[in-house]
Amino acid sequence: MLNIYLTRHGQDLDNFHGILNGRRDKPLSYIGRRQAKEAATKLKNLVKFDFIYTSPLKRAYKTAKIISKNQGISTPIVMQNLIERDFGKMTGKSLGENEVLCKLHIIKTNTCTYFLNPAGAETFPQLVVRAKKVLSFIQKNYKDGNILLVTHGDIGKMIYAVFYKIEWKKALKSLSFGNTDLLSLSVRTKPDKAKVIETVQFNF
Repeated sequence: MLNIYLTRHGQDLDNFHGILNGRRDKPLSYIGRRQAKEAATKLKNLVKFDFIYTSPLKRAYKTAKIISKNQGISTPIVMQNLIERDFGKMTGKSLGENEVLCKLHIIKTNTCTYFLNPAGAETFPQLVVRAKKVLSFIQKNYKDGNILLVTHGDIGKMIYAVFYKIEWKKALKSLSFGNTDLLSLSVRTKPDKAKVIETVQFNF
């Protein structure tokens, strides 16, 4: 049986400073490196991965490298479609500017405020299309084994939504996907039980 696991990168410098990063390519913070090492230890005791795929951005690739080393895998495989959402004009803005600059075009949850359609940004329906490509590739190329995808918040939530056939707005409202949290995408796992590791998040 094929088992797909999904994790988000450790905290990066933009996360630490409260900056909307999107495709800004900042490295992991000290906290992020610690999160990645702790996640690698937990994962080694939980599951042996056959392959690890990662976003090309530094924060995800470094997280994947730390996990790969702990798993005895030589190197993670870069998958372009795992890259974070393009935030358009919101790239580099502070978290507090979400509601001001995007006004009514937001979805607000207890943990995050999502902007929907600022100039130049990918929309969530576009992310859904990309998420389908990710899952289609994995499911076409692997019939069994354990596959880890190291990715980002917004695209990660859409991969979760596509796998469980959840409408994207509902997925945003129902799923919290913090740094180095781990999701198990499996036909044996109900959507509300998909999170198998929840990492302690730090204020920034």
